[in-house]
Amino acid sequence: MRPINGDDVIAAVEGSATTLGTAVDRDWKGVKAWRMEWSCQETAEHVAQALFGYASRLVTGAQDWLPCDLTFDEDAGGAGALEVIRSTGGLLAATVRTTPREVRAVHPYPFGSADREGFAAMGVAEVLLHTHDIARGLGLAYEPSEDLAESVLTWIFPHVQPGPAPWPTLLWATGRGELPGRAPVTEWRWRNNLVIPAERFTLVGVRPAAARDLRVGGDGGGFEWIENGPYQGTREAATYLVKAYEAGVHRPEFGVFALVRHEDGRAIGGIGFHGVPDEEGRVEVGYDLVEGARGHGYATEALRTLTEWALARDDVDTVFATIEGDNLPSQRVVARSGFTRATVEEERTAQDEHGMESGLQLHIRRG
Repeated sequence: MRPINGDDVIAAVEGSATTLGTAVDRDWKGVKAWRMEWSCQETAEHVAQALFGYASRLVTGAQDWLPCDLTFDEDAGGAGALEVIRSTGGLLAATVRTTPREVRAVHPYPFGSADREGFAAMGVAEVLLHTHDIARGLGLAYEPSEDLAESVLTWIFPHVQPGPAPWPTLLWATGRGELPGRAPVTEWRWRNNLVIPAERFTLVGVRPAAARDLRVGGDGGGFEWIENGPYQGTREAATYLVKAYEAGVHRPEFGVFALVRHEDGRAIGGIGFHGVPDEEGRVEVGYDLVEGARGHGYATEALRTLTEWALARDDVDTVFATIEGDNLPSQRVVARSGFTRATVEEERTAQDEHGMESGLQLHIRRG
């Protein structure tokens, strides 16, 4: 599986131009976009502003909003609007293609930044969704490719359970349509992946699209692994992530993270949670490293980093790991990370009430 990229931005823009280009002689200023306060012209301007803004921030890795904006000339009209959208779409596509994988730039929700795939997905989403709004306002039929809609869903809507088809699901998820058996959506946001910095590497949140690729033997949609990576445990964790996503219970902040080393940008292992915190604020963590990365303290650093992040949250009180009794190296890792062995009663309760596997239970608690 390839990551969402600049070609997808171009495909979205060209599809928009093909549909809306049949109505450039209409009065875009005098017609409201579907279910919006903006006119069709104002909606098109918003799309161009988003594409321009995404490219402008990503190209420099900006960590704050840039003091500039884009506006249409008063006499732009529909034809002019489409030209600007094609131009700004080209800028974003070129920026996505040339930006290094590790670069992230400011985007507010929910974790403060996005990478090149995130900006590509947001750009495609802006084009698809607002082309729909403009087309409906002008009385035109529009339906983008299912591949584009699915890419948007699996890259920036990890919290949305897949529906019978990607495009109707995306419309429903953004308050633009209905899906049988699901309540109408009145408020929504897309979600870029979480990254958590450590000293020697970054914990990079694995999106559903990347997890699907890892599950079937791929590299996770663009991760560059050291030799013999990823290890089997990471692929198994990706499988569970995909199952949670397809069931509609995936919460990306309690998903899987790839350990991407700063010195060379290569992934050396995986770490993550076995699910969301339970009612008592307990959450289980697991990890693995590619064999070539072992013996350097990476696992201890990753476990300590993720545990500190989790315990800083209000919904987590205890982080625990379950380790086989004869796995002495892993026991040393968790001990160096501050975990202590659970009592016999705690182990029995965990096994009885939560269905946890037998094995050594080690805990670290808030405070």
